Amino acid sequence: METNNTTTSNGVHNAHAKDNAAKIVFGDPVLCAQFLKGYTDIPLFKEIKPEDIENVSSHFLPLFQESRDSDTVNKIRIGNSEIYLIALIEHQSENDFDMSFRILRYIVFIWTDYAAQQEKLHKGITKSKAFLYPPILPIVYYEGTSTWSAPLNFKNRVFLSDVFRDYIPSFNYLVVPLNKYSKQDLIEKNDELSLIFLINQLPSSSEFHDLKDIPKEYTEHLTDNTPDYLLKIIGKVIAVLLHKLNLPDEEVYDITDQITRRKFSMMF
Repeated sequence: METNNTTTSNGVHNAHAKDNAAKIVFGDPVLCAQFLKGYTDIPLFKEIKPEDIENVSSHFLPLFQESRDSDTVNKIRIGNSEIYLIALIEHQSENDFDMSFRILRYIVFIWTDYAAQQEKLHKGITKSKAFLYPPILPIVYYEGTSTWSAPLNFKNRVFLSDVFRDYIPSFNYLVVPLNKYSKQDLIEKNDELSLIFLINQLPSSSEFHDLKDIPKEYTEHLTDNTPDYLLKIIGKVIAVLLHKLNLPDEEVYDITDQITRRKFSMMF
């Protein structure tokens, strides 16, 4: 993706714009909870709450040798347990066929760090029979227009995997492709993240004002239920996406101003 290194009147730096938008989205507990509940089809996440999510990216990303600005690590608390969620954001239109190996390295980094932390608390615990590592759910949020066709299981990237299958790490990562969801699918989700995804799906600025036919009930729900702090975050993310569509700065400012003043119906 080509970007220029200018700063807009809204203070949004255009370089790596989509990466920055994704980092904001997955780093926010409300939006991340909406993503896990609405887009992963994992029953364990159906009752997840924002307070169950802790962003720990700042701790882990320095350990990841190939991390991008958009890579996000969230610690999810389920009951009395913790699940580490790796959200790897893929913004290319092409597949990354080495994604499974990259994720494997991330998983090993996280487990190594977890073991070190537990050893500090209880020396020798990792050698005990009772010690278990936390589960890690690797997710690739894919915004490309083509179908994701890279292997989902790491063993498919290893030569002679059919012969040595019992001795090769075998795991899948979950791909959530944005192009899987229709406009109506997103409207039916009726939350803040769906609004961001609706705009993120637009191929050009000419399509933006076509969203004015969104049902009144949808924008009214956002107006009545969006937390105050989230208005600014949504405005920032949508500003990034609108600049990606090359909307004029003045129009972007007007739209984000409508958002922060809870006038969602006036956006389009």
